[in-house]
Amino acid sequence: MLPPRKKLQAGGEAEPSSSKSARTATSAHLDPAQKQKQQKRQNVESDAQRDDQTNSTVLPPCKPKRADAFDALLQPFYYNKSLTDPIDTARDKWNLLPAFLKVKGLVKQHIDSYNYFVEVQLKKIMEANSTIRSEADSKFYIKFTDIRVTTPRRADELQSDEDGSAFESTVTPNECRLRDMAYAAPIVVDFEYVRGRQRVMRRGVAIGRMPVMLRSSKCVLSNKSAAEMHLLNECPLDPGGYFIVNGTEKVILVQEQLSKNRVIVETDPKKEIVQASVTSSSNERKSKSYVILKKDRLYLRHNVMGEDVPLAILLKAMGVLSDKEMMLLVAGVDEVYQEDVAINFEEAVKLGIYTQQQALDWIGSRIKINRKHSTYGRTHIQEAIEAISSIIISHVEVTNMNFRPKAIYVAHMARRVLMAKHDPSLVDDRDYVGNKRLELAGQLLALLFEDLFKKFCFDIMMNVDKVLNKRVRAEAFDAWSVISMHSNHITQGMNRAISTGNWSLKRFRMERAGVTHVLSRLSYIAALGMMTRISSQFEKTRKVSGPRALQPSQFGMLCPSDTPEGEACGLVKNLALMTHITTNDDESPVLKLVFMLGAEDIQTVSGRELYDPGAYLISMNGTPMALTRRPKHFLNSFRRLRRMGRISEFVSIYINYHQCAVHIATDDGRICRPLIIVENGKSTVTIHHLEKLRDGSMEFDDFLAQGLVEYLDVNEENDSNIAMYEKDINEATTHLEIEPFTILGAVAGLIPYPHHNQSPRNTYQCAMGKQAIGAIASNQFLRIDSLLYLMVYPQKPMVKTRTIELVKYDQLPAGQNATVAVMSYSGYDIEDALVLNKGSVDRGFGRCQVFRKYVANLKSYSNGTKDKLVEPEYENEVPIRKHALLDSDGLARVGEEVTAGEVYINKLIPEHALSSGITGSDAGRPVTYLPAPQTYKLPDPSYIDKVMISVTEGESQLIKVQTRQTRRPDVGDKFSSRHGQKGVVGIIAEQVDMPFTDQGIVPDIIMNPHGFPSRMTVGKMLELVAGKAGVLSGQHGYGTAFGGSPVEEMSAILVERGFSYGGKDYLTSGITGEPLPFYVFTGPIYYQKLKHMVQDKMHSRARGPRAILTRQPTEGRSRDGGLRLGEMERDCLIAYGTSQLLLERLMLSSDKHEVDVCEQCGFMGYLNWCQRCKSSRGVVKMTIPYAAKLLIQELFSMNVTARLMLEDEFPESRGK
Repeated sequence: MLPPRKKLQAGGEAEPSSSKSARTATSAHLDPAQKQKQQKRQNVESDAQRDDQTNSTVLPPCKPKRADAFDALLQPFYYNKSLTDPIDTARDKWNLLPAFLKVKGLVKQHIDSYNYFVEVQLKKIMEANSTIRSEADSKFYIKFTDIRVTTPRRADELQSDEDGSAFESTVTPNECRLRDMAYAAPIVVDFEYVRGRQRVMRRGVAIGRMPVMLRSSKCVLSNKSAAEMHLLNECPLDPGGYFIVNGTEKVILVQEQLSKNRVIVETDPKKEIVQASVTSSSNERKSKSYVILKKDRLYLRHNVMGEDVPLAILLKAMGVLSDKEMMLLVAGVDEVYQEDVAINFEEAVKLGIYTQQQALDWIGSRIKINRKHSTYGRTHIQEAIEAISSIIISHVEVTNMNFRPKAIYVAHMARRVLMAKHDPSLVDDRDYVGNKRLELAGQLLALLFEDLFKKFCFDIMMNVDKVLNKRVRAEAFDAWSVISMHSNHITQGMNRAISTGNWSLKRFRMERAGVTHVLSRLSYIAALGMMTRISSQFEKTRKVSGPRALQPSQFGMLCPSDTPEGEACGLVKNLALMTHITTNDDESPVLKLVFMLGAEDIQTVSGRELYDPGAYLISMNGTPMALTRRPKHFLNSFRRLRRMGRISEFVSIYINYHQCAVHIATDDGRICRPLIIVENGKSTVTIHHLEKLRDGSMEFDDFLAQGLVEYLDVNEENDSNIAMYEKDINEATTHLEIEPFTILGAVAGLIPYPHHNQSPRNTYQCAMGKQAIGAIASNQFLRIDSLLYLMVYPQKPMVKTRTIELVKYDQLPAGQNATVAVMSYSGYDIEDALVLNKGSVDRGFGRCQVFRKYVANLKSYSNGTKDKLVEPEYENEVPIRKHALLDSDGLARVGEEVTAGEVYINKLIPEHALSSGITGSDAGRPVTYLPAPQTYKLPDPSYIDKVMISVTEGESQLIKVQTRQTRRPDVGDKFSSRHGQKGVVGIIAEQVDMPFTDQGIVPDIIMNPHGFPSRMTVGKMLELVAGKAGVLSGQHGYGTAFGGSPVEEMSAILVERGFSYGGKDYLTSGITGEPLPFYVFTGPIYYQKLKHMVQDKMHSRARGPRAILTRQPTEGRSRDGGLRLGEMERDCLIAYGTSQLLLERLMLSSDKHEVDVCEQCGFMGYLNWCQRCKSSRGVVKMTIPYAAKLLIQELFSMNVTARLMLEDEFPESRGK
């Protein structure tokens, strides 16, 4: 029992006496399902109160919260405990995980990033480009004062909101999918401008439409309960985080990149170069600068410079004048480094450069000048000052010509180079996860929008100039009309980028393809796995092992199993279960705090103090800012402030002892995860915290705020000592893992007992779990997808894992529990083939449905004509055979069977659709129509499932027809268990011939035992035992990674129920009726039917269509193509010496062609006549491949003569 609680819960709720009445009042207007939940909750409480009546206090009521799907997770508290059982922290601390997912969700990183973009970054982009001025009229200006994204609405509804009135649109994401629209919201601005002589304010003018991410703060679905989602025809389990553009669901994948504004030291052993590179990215420009050590001298390299600049000259130009000061800035008082630096001073002396002016002049003369911007009359010195201040290492800002921070930064880079020269272990690893940043949808859209907005402002400026330059103006010029004129650019730019996936930005010269992908809707898990996918920018063709390897620093951040096989292996990764990707935090408050904690500003410090023993640099996002002599104390106080919530919880701080530096990071795109804080050898999360979590008075954010849990990114994780389990904690431990199984991602989490499998098997299952046919969403019958596979009777697995419950896979499963006997049967089970029971198949095992979509658009043309539907043609009062399905409106009837060649949309298009219609000849003539029917092409018949008629945004009529096929498993269909054990159906055996157990149970699947030894999938055997025990005891087994139901307990249940502890059964042969002379391992295993079915792949052909150009058979199943005898097959025939077979395959059955060839000249003639010799004397007929004839003629066309020299096949013996 819980100890009696003396004090009321936080916030002092209602008195115990009034609690019942208060609760009944709230439950009056709930829907029945929620009422039931509340009654259950009341029963639980009244039980607790009854038990507690011995004590004087009464339990305060739970808050009547809105029921959501996660309550179900938190209520039973698993391990089959009731709400009042005692809590064991070591086992139950995992309940922080559902609490975390409730706050964050699996796709929260996309949604957070988009929200940050819409609410924060939009305003920043607007502030940076807020004023438009005109060169023609100095008094004129347009100034944007506010920008915001309103609620989603259709393109034909009111876009602007001038009085700030909230216009309620009824648009839903599902409507956009069905009508092929974009799910977007208007971007509106407030601005002021000059009209005539007075200033004018306009509010809420739309400048374009922003695609809305589903489930983001602007979306209709945000903060809706499950019941409200059903009203909107939307699935409550759908993860969101994608966009709908032109009716297709598009995901912006997470992009992985090297971090910006950080110094990375690399060596090139071939050229003996050590270089420190930094990619500077500020709001104005991106560029890359290098400090290089070649031939023992240090240079700075940048694209602006025509050649490398010696370090001494650069530092002189930055105002570090004395050589002594330069020496100290780079080397300090360390003599080894001093010798390395001293050699650089020769360069400056050689060139005769002693002052800052000379250095600037030298640099300025070497700058590549952009001719189009350069205003004449600028000296080299001005050029150089501009280059140094704003182009080289542009993210370190120069204010009031104070070059000191930048000089320190360059000196710091040079020092890192020298350190790497002396100690090769200090070279940075590019593949280390801490050196990577993840770009999310928000950042990519921000870059795109900034580019489009600048273009928009520029277009307006050009337009305004054009109007104001006209001397005579009829009326006062109104800028509002110009702004509304250009609003299309932004809309089209955003839509085009998202629908094609090509991000091409003029400013950063960034050309990136394949940023967006169509959301894969094969199964629920396929969609979920796609939301957590990370694609890196490496080209897949190069066989580099570095970026593909599993880095130790990926532990807990990226899933070790979930990566594709083949060329993208290791380059496409997936996030683990409890990760979060940071958004940008403001630097300035953190910097103030650094100085408050007693650090010195780096600008006031000389080089000698910088590199004193015991002095630690404090870098902020890679830029040195301050200096401290007590790094450990500084670190601890900083962390304490962060745990108190004085700083954002996503700011990370760690010490790098090799560089003697403390690094603070506040930038976006770092990947981090929550861990429990350990203090004094004890976990800070105790029993009463978990009790509060259970009764709902604490949420995950409260754990953060109270300093019990904190987020660590990869770099800070390296600086901590993390215990896996509570029993491993010792004095040095700083953190405790919430749950070990969270190192796996959402897809790998479906595998039961993955820690008992050979690792590649788990990787195979991650690839196949995405192809399993099942339920894709609870609104699957309201959607019309181009291809949709559904299982008819999906079941949730007998052996679950925690992850399955967290990602709700048990509500939208993809597979069925099959009773499996592991034995050899009939020889049709060789090489992983399965034997299926015909009885099970008849009863619906593995049955699935395939839905296909066919679309027709009825366009209207510029000359006033438009496409139309017509009724079927009749012969003798009966529709002709092609039109048998059609109704009087020209569309197929729902429910009819449609076979190849039948028409389902009988459309006509006007003949002269593209003519203007103005010319006299066409005017007045009646419109003639050409038939353009849509016919069914597939070889196997389907049924018309539904027909949808609507209009697109362009007001053209849209017709979608969905067809349905129901398929039962067939020989050759592919099945797979959850352990990478895939196999095809080898035979479907009659149920009477199958073996049966003494209870009369007949297995659904017989699997060959040779699948186990070499594959080592012990997890599959454990799943069978746990599933069998679960069936007998009436509960689910758990196969969670690094835990799960122990086999000993499962075996004990089997023995208790009278079965063998090993899961083996006594079987009787169905053919002879005798008992089999061995015990057979039998029990339930979860099998998935994969989307690869024989019916979609089967293909053969005798004669058929040919390609027009080469007259060879076409290729591919869809075009009814031939089976190619390729080069390697040809080699085999040559090796066998079967020349006639070779001739037949390569010419006679392919493209034989008769030509007339002239023996005299060797050219081809026609009709027994040679045009060159003007005779028919030497013309003979020959059979050659058409492709050879084509080649000869193509050579002619390129002025190459190819002659066919002939010999007699049977030469007459001469000279008799």
